[in-house]
Amino acid sequence: MTDNPARERPPIMIAAEEADALSELAVAASTRNPAVSRMLLEEIDRADLVERDAMPADVVGMGSSVTFAVEDGDAARTVTLVYPAEADIEQGRVSILTPVGAGLLGLRVGQTISWPTRNGEERLLRIEAVERP
Repeated sequence: MTDNPARERPPIMIAAEEADALSELAVAASTRNPAVSRMLLEEIDRADLVERDAMPADVVGMGSSVTFAVEDGDAARTVTLVYPAEADIEQGRVSILTPVGAGLLGLRVGQTISWPTRNGEERLLRIEAVERP
């Protein structure tokens, strides 16, 4: 982490019902994708766990459609956060076991997070909209 407050990890929320399944998924993926597994476990560990019924509508969870922008002027993208078996990048369905998928989990509209891309570059992601299932 840097001293830049925009680059610090913001507080996140995860549905308690999803946390156990996501932890098991991350542990199972640890041998074939250790970096993303570690990132996802760290995010789950630092999250506030809330009941699904109490989850605010603007928080990214599994099955959410989320519009986010990347700091370097890239156009905003809208994706749906899914489990690996449902992932299809051409259809905009991003796996939770990708760097961006793990990074989006639990964020709220307006929050930003510095997160690594697949090639290890740090990018600042900003959540612009969330539609929960």
